[in-house]
Amino acid sequence: MKRSTLALLAAAFLLSSALAVGIVLIRTPNPGPYLVTGKPLIGGPFTLTDHTGKRVTEKDFLGKLSLVFFGYTYCPDVCPAELQVMSAAIDELGANMKKVTPIFVTIDPERDTVEQMNSYVSNFHDQLIGLTGTLQEIKAVTSAYKIYYKKVTDDPSNTDYVMDHSSIVYLMSPKGEYLTHFSYGTGVDKMAKGIAKYF
Repeated sequence: MKRSTLALLAAAFLLSSALAVGIVLIRTPNPGPYLVTGKPLIGGPFTLTDHTGKRVTEKDFLGKLSLVFFGYTYCPDVCPAELQVMSAAIDELGANMKKVTPIFVTIDPERDTVEQMNSYVSNFHDQLIGLTGTLQEIKAVTSAYKIYYKKVTDDPSNTDYVMDHSSIVYLMSPKGEYLTHFSYGTGVDKMAKGIAKYF
């Protein structure tokens, strides 16, 4: 085949490719601008019951910073340790402690009744609010906060079991928006300073 023929074929191929791309671009609708906030999608609407038996929603906690931790009252080590750190960090804030609401949400509503939560939270900070609910309500709030949890047992009828779960403390804004989080093992001083940044 002559070079001139090859050149013509190559030009024809390039032209048809360009036309095909052009047609695709013309026929593809403009998706419009994308909204990029740079903020993690953590938090959202919920309806739960606090440790006094009062039904509450996320709106009840607006106006103050919220320090939110998910766990369960039968937790042998991680949960009480984290709640102690949260309590001490809030005390370290001094006069500003009233600007923060510490919240403990159960991931084990089958055992963590209102009465159980009431008894448990009394062992920690007097501002601490315990929240429980139905299995569906807990599933909804843990989904909103991106919390992993799972019952660990070989026998579903056994009431003596442990819960595997995320160990993150979230700091939420007075508008209910995610600000930052503290990983398990964060010290009291570091947590207190991390909270104080948002006053």
